[in-house]
Amino acid sequence: MKRTAPIFILAAGSLWGLMGIFVRRLETYHFTSLQIAALRIITGAIIFLAAASFKDRTLLKIRPRDILWFLGTGIASILLFTICYFQTISMASLSVAAILLYTAPIMVMLMSLVLFKEKLTRHKTTALLMAFLGCILVTGIGGDGHTPAAAVVFGLISAFGYGLYSILGTFVLKRYPPVTVTTYTFLCGGIGALLICDPADIGRKILTAPDTANVLGLIFLTAVVTAVLPYLLYTIGLSSVKASSASIMASVEPVVATIAGAVVFGEELSLPSLAGVALVVLAIVILNIHAEG
Repeated sequence: MKRTAPIFILAAGSLWGLMGIFVRRLETYHFTSLQIAALRIITGAIIFLAAASFKDRTLLKIRPRDILWFLGTGIASILLFTICYFQTISMASLSVAAILLYTAPIMVMLMSLVLFKEKLTRHKTTALLMAFLGCILVTGIGGDGHTPAAAVVFGLISAFGYGLYSILGTFVLKRYPPVTVTTYTFLCGGIGALLICDPADIGRKILTAPDTANVLGLIFLTAVVTAVLPYLLYTIGLSSVKASSASIMASVEPVVATIAGAVVFGEELSLPSLAGVALVVLAIVILNIHAEG
């Protein structure tokens, strides 16, 4: 598993990188960013619950006191990250939001030093700096030169929520298998999302769409490709890879997003973007060569 775990994490990051394609398609049906995020989490929760029930209902058995862990992964991590990330996007450019989000590996590494007593090795530090610089080059630096302080705060909170999954997931994976972790994570996140997404408005938009069946299919596909599969793959990988290394490997996400934008939407792939892609890939190679588990 230690040999294949990095592949799972890279696959998860790659699938997350496809999110923009689905978001742009769903936006044509007038869903807000928050509603799209809620649809991903809620639909993902339904899929995970159905799959776990069909495969082995014992996977749904948890100790009542452990629900606090899943409130952490579901609400304090996934839901918090989603809300704050989209708030950052509404206040600043996409590039600034992405750069702030990818301070997450730094936060994970610092938390891992304290909680897991991980060693801050020279190779890990080098890979972290290369991945972060690569993300900056890939996403580009904000154009207007002015980012509101509130946007920076929301962006850093989104990074904290994003990285918190790696930390909390490491703890809870010692007690439950990946399917149980992801199922209850999405159930808790889905319940939280229901409280903020205006379900009645979502229902109206689906029912009044000219092609309701296609909308429902797109929502299902969005959840499977950008939520269910990547979170399951990442959680499996996290069971055999240290949290700090996993968060750096997942930095492949903006690389895939940049390539997808160029291929699908004809967005320009500049020389800095290509350099950023190379840096992220090289950081991942360094981590795997000097892997410590």
